[in-house]
Amino acid sequence: MTIDETIEKLEKEQVSTRFTALVKICTVHFGEPRVRSSHHIFKMPWPGDPRLNLQEHKSKAKPYQVRQVIDALKRFQRMTG
Repeated sequence: MTIDETIEKLEKEQVSTRFTALVKICTVHFGEPRVRSSHHIFKMPWPGDPRLNLQEHKSKAKPYQVRQVIDALKRFQRMTG
């Protein structure tokens, strides 16, 4: 699945995105997370913040975190061209 397809899918399913699916997407594009308790923290390939900090909520991803991932994927796509 391309980044464009991933972004499109996430935009359609912001409220119903499964947490495990979001973690998998982030792992593919940003590497393994650092896990602290229920927090999955992804370091971005650009300097400084924002890092992605994901938390599960009833097996779903929180909608604002899905939006953060979409923004990060768009920025990553611009960087890689």
